[in-house]
Amino acid sequence: MESMENANAEKHYKLLVVAIIIGIFGVFIRFAGDENSAYFSWIANAALLIGTLIALKAVFAIMK
Repeated sequence: MESMENANAEKHYKLLVVAIIIGIFGVFIRFAGDENSAYFSWIANAALLIGTLIALKAVFAIMK
């Protein structure tokens, strides 16, 4: 039963929500930014990468 309690811990799902918000921010910046600006592309790529890493961390913590 210990594994089930770990999977249902609220902290994992809060971490997933944060990861999703960061990912949505990255997608928004990618499409809302000026097409000629490389800075928006860099920021969008970084946000998507960070969001993905946080989401993977949360998913693997749930599976653990």
